[in-house]
Amino acid sequence: MPTRTARTAWNGTLEKGSGQVELTSSGVGTYEVSFPKRAAEDAGGTTSPEELIAAAHSSCYAMQLSALIGEAGGTPQSLDVRADVSLGPDKPGFKLTGIALTVRAEVDGLDADGFVRAAQAAKESCPVSKALTGVAITLDAALE
Repeated sequence: MPTRTARTAWNGTLEKGSGQVELTSSGVGTYEVSFPKRAAEDAGGTTSPEELIAAAHSSCYAMQLSALIGEAGGTPQSLDVRADVSLGPDKPGFKLTGIALTVRAEVDGLDADGFVRAAQAAKESCPVSKALTGVAITLDAALE
């Protein structure tokens, strides 16, 4: 299996510095990061580790869920997956305080209970969920 790479160039202190995160493997972009904007409610055009984790988690979860729906005999027509990753204080510094996964789906061939079972199994088995076992992950899953 492949290895994917990102790199960050950082200049300055935590409080006044800033950096650029480059998605090296794909080459799709370089994004600004700064701690003041990371800790603010308004991201102000910058990304953060939490947003990048949310992107990784929502996409990984969607892929895993589509596979498990198929294994359960269903056909996913659409999956809308959102991951909300929260940052909070810790000693020292900060920590991820929770991840809320929300999925709304259109699925043929599974009833609501079968879908929720697949959704829960995907939460437990997607590689990003496994990597984040030290963070509380909740799931809100429903068919539309």
